[in-house]
Order: sequence, then structure tokens, then C-alpha cells
Amino acid sequence: FFLFLKSKIRGYCWIHISRRAPVSCRIRTIRLFGGQVTSWKNDHGEELLFVSSKAIKPPKPFRGGIPICFPQFGTQGNLEQHGFARNRLWAIDDNPPPLPVNPAIKAFVDLILKPSEDDLKMWPHSFEFRLRIALGAGGDLSLTSRIRNTNTDGRPFSYTFAFHTYFSVSDISEVRVEGLETMDYLDNMKGKERFTEQGDAIVFESEVDKVYLAAPSKVAIIDHDMRRTFVVTKEGLPDAVVWNPWDKKAKAMQDFGDSEYKHMLCVEPAAVEKPITLKPGEEWKGRLGLSAVPSSYCSGQLDPLKVLHG
Repeated sequence: FFLFLKSKIRGYCWIHISRRAPVSCRIRTIRLFGGQVTSWKNDHGEELLFVSSKAIKPPKPFRGGIPICFPQFGTQGNLEQHGFARNRLWAIDDNPPPLPVNPAIKAFVDLILKPSEDDLKMWPHSFEFRLRIALGAGGDLSLTSRIRNTNTDGRPFSYTFAFHTYFSVSDISEVRVEGLETMDYLDNMKGKERFTEQGDAIVFESEVDKVYLAAPSKVAIIDHDMRRTFVVTKEGLPDAVVWNPWDKKAKAMQDFGDSEYKHMLCVEPAAVEKPITLKPGEEWKGRLGLSAVPSSYCSGQLDPLKVLHG
């Protein structure tokens, strides 16, 4: 495995992490602006993350990949939508505090974000946000966030958070999300009213914007046409956001193609309903794990349902 700086465009660096292979390799591309993974490919060179063809370049937020929502998710506060972390230049962290050894990880890069003077005017709290982006031997992708309260005045702070993951799918009408059945959710289309999921899976026929509460640690996104299942695992993040803008909202977004909603789905490990609170010196850790496995469709059932209980 190897890590290298790929390019520097308009002052913003991109990092590639890839796996040596005779014919093909898995590549993860990371934008230092936003600390954002923007590409995750399998051994066949197929892109697994969605990026809009109309994504705006820095210094604006980038539509696609895995944006980091911190210290605010959505509009649940006084900051810009989804907070400022996705709209700041991160640095490579050359000497991060150690994480537990994981033999499955074969390559990684550590990033760090600290607040600027302008950030402290908007959100008056000092913090260190460390992000490890790692690859497993089989091409699995993981993101581990560590946020520490470094206030020197004794004040705690609270925040909401999400890994705003955009998955690339063949056709949203042929996609199912499993693992969230019977879960309570807040429906952002209905003023955050609380409901209970009734179906045996989530399917998509119109705009969806829901926050599933106390969601399980593992969720499956099953793409029938691609015969592929994404397995999403999470730690330290109680909720899971599911979002697709559908046609009307897609047309209203400047940085989103009119028909691109058909080929994307966001499933986002998050802490939304109950903000996380840290006292000075305390640290929180949250983890997102992604894998893509083949799936087959037979007699109305998908083999990878086993992954939810494996």
C-alpha cells in the first residue's frame, strides 16, 4: 500500500490512497478542503461514491463523497447548514495520538482541524478534530473521528454530527435499505414529526429525508441492478439519516443535476436527536465503516441480508 499527494489545484491538495495490484487497484481520493473523501473505487474501477457533475469547487461545500457535518447537522442551530468543518482547509496530522491497533487496516492518513479566529467568533469553543481515513485489505473504507474539547475556560460544548455519505446507485427506484425496519424516525418532510417505520425495507418513490433514531450498528443498501450491497457500520453515532431529494428539489439545487437524484442515496451515521456534550479535556470518538459486497437476487430474497446479523 502507498500514500501520495496527487495534485494541488488553486491551493487545495488532493490525496490518493491506493492498493498495488497487477491490473487494478482501489483508490480513495481525499480533499484536504473539507477533510472529505471524494472517491472510493472497487477493483473493477467502478466508483462507489456519488459526486454531482455540478459540484462546486472550493471554497464552497462540495456535493458528493463523504462530507463531515460538524458542529451542526442541517439547520439545527445558528451556523451555516451542516456546520463549517466541511468548508475549511484541514491539515495532515503527522503525530496523532495512537488509536488501538487494527490488523485489518493496511493504509491510512490522519487529518486534523482546529478552529480559526473567525470560527471562534461564530462558535466560541476551542477543539481538536482528528480524522483517520483508512483502507482494509479487501478495500473496505473506514473513517474515525475524534473530537476533543480544548476550552481553557472550563466550558463544555455540545454539537451534532454526521458522516454525510453519498452512495452511487444504478437506479434509486431499484434500491432497498434494510436494517431500519420498525425503527422510530423524525420526518423532516413533516416538520420533524416522529413516526415508526412500517415496511420490511425502505424503498424510494419520492423525496425522503428521515432521521432514524437509535439505529442499529449495521445497515445494508441493496442495489438490485448492480447486484451490489453496501454494508454501513457505525460506532458512537446513535442515529442514521436517509436522504434523497427526488426531482423537484434536485432541480432547485444549483450544485446538483436535474436527474442525478436517480443515481444517488445518502445513508448517514449521525448524532442528531441528542447533541453530544464534551467537558474540557473530554474526547468523543465516532466511526463509519463501509464495504461493498456482491449480492444476488433469488426468489425475492437477497443473500447479503446475512450481513445484518453476521
